[in-house]
Amino acid sequence: QVQLVESGGGLVQPGGSLRLSCAASGSILSIADMGWYRQAPGKQRELVASITDVGSARYVDSVKGRFTISRDNAKKSVYLQMNSLKPEDTAVYYCNAHTLSRDYRGIPIWDDYWGQGTQVTVSS
Repeated sequence: QVQLVESGGGLVQPGGSLRLSCAASGSILSIADMGWYRQAPGKQRELVASITDVGSARYVDSVKGRFTISRDNAKKSVYLQMNSLKPEDTAVYYCNAHTLSRDYRGIPIWDDYWGQGTQVTVSS
């Protein structure tokens, strides 16, 4: 079993910054892509940023130049540095990891895992 635990959300004024962290644990053999998604009230969940195991990153257009995704493979962690935050960035942010782990039979399988979500609110 694999668990993802997020931290770092909160309330911030427009123009402020937050740093989200997500750490994976469990019977992990390898992690491929890691990413951050967000879901605002009444909207579908969207990909904000993702990063490959060798550090290639991509972003949704609305956050380019403001957000930076990074990862520490040794710590099985991914981070999202969010600068120049806007009210429209308000959402629950979820960490995702495409992970190779052993199932209950001991067989390696690839699967996607999600964190529990952390609230980011940008408001004055």
